Amino acid sequence: MSGLLRQLRIEDAEGMLEWMHDSDTNQYFRFEADKMTKEKAEEFIKESMSEHNMNYAVVDQNDDYLGTISLKNINYHDGNAEYAISLRKCARGTGTAKCATLELLQFAFHTLKLQKVYLNVLSENLRAIRFYQKIGFRYVGESKNHVKIRGVFHDLMWFEIQKEDVKSGNDTV
Repeated sequence: MSGLLRQLRIEDAEGMLEWMHDSDTNQYFRFEADKMTKEKAEEFIKESMSEHNMNYAVVDQNDDYLGTISLKNINYHDGNAEYAISLRKCARGTGTAKCATLELLQFAFHTLKLQKVYLNVLSENLRAIRFYQKIGFRYVGESKNHVKIRGVFHDLMWFEIQKEDVKSGNDTV
């Protein structure tokens, strides 16, 4: 990895806790991020890289941690993986998410040789949905009452992007 992405480091735990404990961010999570401890964040970092799950730090030009971006459930046989991203408030609206996502997609398609990257998002997370569509992810369907968060059922929207949808430059889709 180069550019905006690098492997997660233990010292990134404090920044991770910042977005995990932010109620504007964690309202859309399926896990209780607000209960995440520094020890659990450090454990996640230690286990952040495997054959089937790759979690990277998104960083600025000074190598300061801005968020986490991931390829999860990587299936080399079927050529696909699940995408996820979460950023600290200071990085939102700066173009960082777009650049980091394009870099990760280049890695997924050209280094890992995947054919498709997919994601799911709560249907009420309109900001994220607009972002995914801007990147080039296509809506492929919705699962009604698919997840239960804090006692309430929510719908999930599914999106995907194919290898041929992403050009080889790091700034185009």
